[in-house]
Amino acid sequence: MAHRPKRTFRQRRAHSSDSDDAEERSAEPEAPGEQAAPGPTEEGPPSGGGRTEVTDWRARARGPRGRGRVWASSRRAAGAAPRAEGSDVPESRMVDLSTDEESETHHSPESKDDHSSSSNSSSSLEEEFSSIVNIPDAAFIQAARRKRELARTQDDYISLDVKHTSVITGMKKSSDEDPESEPDDHEKRIPFTPKPQTLRQRMADETTPRNEETSDESQEDETQDIWERQQMRKAVRITKGRDLDLSYNSESQEVKKFDTSTSFPPVNLEIIKKQLNTRLTLLQDTHRSHLREYEKYIQDVKSSKSTIQKLENSSNQALNFKFYKSMKIYVENLIDCLNEKIISIQEIESSMHALLLKQAMTFMKRRQDELKHESTYLQQLSRKAETSTNGSLAVGEKTPWILEEIESRRSQRRQARALSGNCDHQEGTSSDDELSSADMIDFQKTQGEILRDHKKIFEDVHDDFCNIQNILLKFKQWREKFPDSYYEAFISLCIPKLLNPLIRLQLIDWNPLKFDAVGLKQMPWFTSIEEYMASSMEDSKKEDGSDKKILSAIINKTVIPRLTDFVEFIWDPLSTSQTTSLITHCTVILEELSTCGNEVSKGKQDLLKSIVLRVKKAIEDDVFIPLYPKSTIENKTSPHSKFQERQFWSSVKLFRNILLWNGLLPDDTLQELGLGKLLNRYLMTALLTASPGPDVVKKCSQIAAYLPAKWFQSSAMRTSIPQLENFIQFLLQSAQKLSRSEFRDEVKEIILILVKIKALNQAESFIEECHLDHLKSVIKEV
Repeated sequence: MAHRPKRTFRQRRAHSSDSDDAEERSAEPEAPGEQAAPGPTEEGPPSGGGRTEVTDWRARARGPRGRGRVWASSRRAAGAAPRAEGSDVPESRMVDLSTDEESETHHSPESKDDHSSSSNSSSSLEEEFSSIVNIPDAAFIQAARRKRELARTQDDYISLDVKHTSVITGMKKSSDEDPESEPDDHEKRIPFTPKPQTLRQRMADETTPRNEETSDESQEDETQDIWERQQMRKAVRITKGRDLDLSYNSESQEVKKFDTSTSFPPVNLEIIKKQLNTRLTLLQDTHRSHLREYEKYIQDVKSSKSTIQKLENSSNQALNFKFYKSMKIYVENLIDCLNEKIISIQEIESSMHALLLKQAMTFMKRRQDELKHESTYLQQLSRKAETSTNGSLAVGEKTPWILEEIESRRSQRRQARALSGNCDHQEGTSSDDELSSADMIDFQKTQGEILRDHKKIFEDVHDDFCNIQNILLKFKQWREKFPDSYYEAFISLCIPKLLNPLIRLQLIDWNPLKFDAVGLKQMPWFTSIEEYMASSMEDSKKEDGSDKKILSAIINKTVIPRLTDFVEFIWDPLSTSQTTSLITHCTVILEELSTCGNEVSKGKQDLLKSIVLRVKKAIEDDVFIPLYPKSTIENKTSPHSKFQERQFWSSVKLFRNILLWNGLLPDDTLQELGLGKLLNRYLMTALLTASPGPDVVKKCSQIAAYLPAKWFQSSAMRTSIPQLENFIQFLLQSAQKLSRSEFRDEVKEIILILVKIKALNQAESFIEECHLDHLKSVIKEV
C-alpha cells in the first residue's frame, strides 16, 4: 500500500494557487501508452524526500522558459510564487484530492455502476482487489511521465485522444527532475468557471467544521479512512472498465457473424400478393392525394396570377388613394384658412355696413329735421298774431339757416335739370341725398380704408385657397374622376358653406342701391359657379345631390341675408334710384330661386317681408301733406302752396316706388300698401282740399299712370278694384264740376282715366247723366 499522507487534511484548500495548479494538471492529455498501465492513473502519498524534490523542482520551474506565450508566462509566474512560500505538505495533499476529483469526473458513468455493486459487497471487493492491485509509488509514476515525454518527442505531436484523461497531476509537485518534463503552456486547461464539487469534496467540506471541533486524533482517523476508500474505488473502477471494454468488443464481433443454420418460414404467395395489393392501394391513395394537392396548387397559381394581373391593371388604386388623401388634406387646409380669415371678413363687413348705415341715417334725419323746421316756419307765417317767446325765438334763429340750405340744394338741382334738358319735373320728386363736400370727403376716405383692408385679408394666401375658380376646379376633378364618391359625399351641400366667406368678401363693396352697381350675374363668383354647374354630368339618380342647387343655395345663404340688411337699414323707399336698382337685383335673385325648395322659399319670403315692413315704416315716418286754408293755397307762389305741392308730389313719388314692386310683391299686399295706406289716407285728402281744375286732373292722371296695367287686363272687367272706389268717386265729382265750367276739355281726360282703371259702368252712367254723347266713342274704343 502507498505511503500514508501527513494528517494535515484541513489545510488542503488553504491556498488557491495549489488548487489552480491541480486543475491545470488534471487537464493534461494522457499518452497513448499509459492506458495499459495502472500506475499513471493513481498517485500515492509521496515521502518526505519526495516532497523536498518537488519543492526544488518547482523552484526551478519558476525560472525563465524558452517556450510558451507572453500572457501564459506571466500568468504562470504570478501563480507560482505562493507555492514557494507555503509548506510542502498541503501541496501534496492537494494533488491527491484533485486526482480523485478528476478521476471521478472522467469516469462518472462507471462510478454509478461501481457504487451499486460496491453497495452489495463492498468489503469483499476491497479485500480481493487490495491483494491484486498494486498502488504505484513515486518512482513508477515518474518513469511513466518520462516515457510519455519520450513518446511525445519521438512522434512530434500531442495526442488528441482525451477519452481517458490522465489524472496524474500531483507528480509535478513531488518530482525533482528536469523542468522540461512539466507540461507545456498550451497543454494546460485554463478554468473559466468554478469546477463542480464531487461527493468526496462535499464530504470533505462537511467534515471540515466537525474536524475543527474534534480532536486531532479523530481527524487523522477519518482522513485515513477516506483516503483508503478512495484508493479502493479507483482500483475497482479501473478493473471493471477494462472488463466492460473487452466484453463489448467480443459481443460486437459476434453480432456481425451470420448464422446460416437459421431456418425461415415457408413462402406463401397469397400473403405476398395480399401485402403487395395493400401496398399498392396505399401508394394509389397517396398518389391521388398528391394529385389533389397538385390541382389545388395549380388553382392557387392561377388565382395568384389573376390577382397579380388585376392589381397590375388596377394599379391606379394607389393613385386613387393618393388623390383622396391629397383632397382630404386640401379641404382641411382650406377650412383652417377660412376659419382663420372669417373673423377679419366679419370685421370688414361690419365696418362697411356701419359706414353705409351712418350715411343713410344722416339723410333720413336731415330730411325729417328739415321737414319739421319748414312746417313750423310756415305755421308761424300763417298766424296773424305772431308772438316772440324764448322757444319761438330759438326756432326762428335756427330755421332761416336750415331753409337757406334747403333752398341752396334745390337751386343746384334745378340748374342740373336745366342743363340736362329735363324741364317736365315736379318739385318734390327729387331725391334729397346730396352730401356736403366735407362729408363726402370723409365718407370716401373711410370707404377707401375699408377697401384697402379688404384686399389685404387674403394677400398671404395661395390662390388655391382664396380663388373660387381654383377651389371649384379641385372639386370638379373629384367629380370627373370619382363621381360616385363625389355624390355620396354630398359635395353640393358642402360647397356653399365653403364658398360663403369668399363670396361675402366679394360682396363687401357691392351696393345694390346704386344704379351703377355690378349685376349679380356679372360677378366672378357667379360665373364660376354657373360654369361648374354647367359641366356637371349627373344623371337623374343623383337628384338629391344635384349640383344644380349650388347657386340657389349660395344665394339663399349668402346673398339674401346681405340684401335683407340693405332693405331693412339702408334702403330709402323715397329714393326712386335706390328703389329701381334694388328691384333689379331682387328680380335676378328671385328668378334664380324660382326652382328651389322650401328652404329657399323661406329666404325669399324673409326678403319680401322685410321689403313690406320697410315700406310701411316709410309711409308712417316720411309722408306728410299739410292742410292749409283754400285762401292760403290759392296763391301758387305762396310758400304754403309750394310746400304742400312738394309734399304731395313726394307722396306720389313714394306711391310710384311702392307700385314698382309689382311682380315681386303679391298684388293684395301691394294694393294694401299703395292704395289703402297711401292713396286713400294721404293723397285723396290732399285732392279733396284742392279746387277742381287742370292741376287736379294732372295729379289724378299721374296717379292712374302709376297703377299696374296687369290689374286691369281682364276684358270682362266692368268695375274697378275696390281700393279705387274713393278715387273713382273723386274723379266723377271733379268731372261734374268741370263740365259746368270752362274746363270742358279736362272732362274727357277724366273719362279716359275711368276707362283705364276699368270703371266703365261709372263712366257710362256719367256720360248719360251729363249728356256727353261725344265721349261715348272713348268707351267704345276700349
